[in-house]
Amino acid sequence: MIQSILEGQYKTNEPLLSERELATYFNVGRPTVREVLQRLERDGWVTIRKGMPAIVNDYWKHGNLMTIVNILRCHEEIPDEFIHYILELRISLAPTYVRDAVIQHPLRVISLFANLDDLQDDAKSYAIFDWEIQQNFAQLSPNPIYLLIMNSFKDFYIQMAQKYFLEPAHRKITRDYYDDLLDSILIGDIHATGQVTKTMMEKSLLLWKTKVNKGSEIG
Repeated sequence: MIQSILEGQYKTNEPLLSERELATYFNVGRPTVREVLQRLERDGWVTIRKGMPAIVNDYWKHGNLMTIVNILRCHEEIPDEFIHYILELRISLAPTYVRDAVIQHPLRVISLFANLDDLQDDAKSYAIFDWEIQQNFAQLSPNPIYLLIMNSFKDFYIQMAQKYFLEPAHRKITRDYYDDLLDSILIGDIHATGQVTKTMMEKSLLLWKTKVNKGSEIG
């Protein structure tokens, strides 16, 4: 059903088939159709109407985190635009949960960098390291919502990060960021910690946009 909505078979503000018709089309019972429609409504895909077919929503306006997860699951490869959106989101979130983690647990944060010198210079290694360090920062923050958001992207973060870290320059800049971030933590400069993180998140987005634009020009 989600795939059909994403592919435009069902358009925004248009009705779906009736429950009976959907049951016939998918060769399932009506209780199964009803359960699916309830899950779709929960995640913002449709609005159920009593006695009438459900209406397709604008999922960007009515959706939630699970909507994003479901969109990504419908793609064999993570779309470039979603990497753009995630990098943009990190600009707002990362400086805060990194700073809060350092304030609450400075020694535990420092320990996250214990294996930094052993980090291999390849896309997969950087993707895994970056996922683990971001997840741990979110976990060490006193606000549990940050970790819930991170965990929502667990299955896709490393895939997205590997596309980003395919560029050697991206790995070099990120390694420099880790070094600068650790230096700010070691000297106890909380303001610098937040600023270094924000600057890196902004730089990551800019680098990704440049990579995508170059790819478009070549194409």
